[in-house]
Amino acid sequence: MLFLIFRGPDAVEKVHRTVGHIVHERTSGETIRDTYGDYITDDSGKVTYFEPGVLATFDPKAVERDLKLWAKFSDSDGGILDQVIPFPSDAKTEKTLVLIKPDNFKFPNLRPGGVIEVFSRSGLCIIGFKVHRMSVAQAEEFYGPVLSVLENKLGAKSGRENWDSIIEFMAGKKPSECQLEERDIPGSEKSIAIVYQGEDAVRRIRDVLGPTDPAKAPPGSIRKEFGQTIMINAAHASDSAENAKREMAIIQTDENNFKPLIENFYRRQ
Repeated sequence: MLFLIFRGPDAVEKVHRTVGHIVHERTSGETIRDTYGDYITDDSGKVTYFEPGVLATFDPKAVERDLKLWAKFSDSDGGILDQVIPFPSDAKTEKTLVLIKPDNFKFPNLRPGGVIEVFSRSGLCIIGFKVHRMSVAQAEEFYGPVLSVLENKLGAKSGRENWDSIIEFMAGKKPSECQLEERDIPGSEKSIAIVYQGEDAVRRIRDVLGPTDPAKAPPGSIRKEFGQTIMINAAHASDSAENAKREMAIIQTDENNFKPLIENFYRRQ
């Protein structure tokens, strides 16, 4: 189960309209439950099968109660769920990291869900999911290995400028424009970090992702369908299991940022 929090004006009512009702709707796929849910009855009206597609609370007080309940148990029941999927005993599983990049979040749209849906074609399991805002320090460490590649390819000056642009794209500010005391503060740009697990996970995810340059990516790949340029290319995926471990440590994929979000929100009410 994937747990999502939405915040904004009339958030409860807007989610209600989007989710739809449990009982039959004939709205031509205009709500989530009408599109993905099942509510099947026999001739007498007795429910024989029920799958709502998504669960949501539509009363603000109930929302607060439920969020605080999830926050209470998030330390013990959250994090990376790498002991949950029952793989065969001889399976050689890997974990790999995907970042849904900031170009997908410039305005409310379907792109993040579309990217995740394409990744699902890999057949791998999601065992970790986190909304993340990279700090400049994290972005520098994360993309540190890229700097020498760019400098060797483009020259020291141009390589450094391109690298600075990557940091700005991911964290919202270039290192040269960031004060020392700001380096570890979460940046202005939002990403989603997803940890996938399964056999041959690194290769399978990168096959779905496609080449760095969207112009060279095959039809149906994420970067072909959602990417624009070499930099604005929708998503990042680790290129090895070892690098996935390094990258997950940098952005702290097992960090519980859900609990303080809920506590701070209701403390301000």
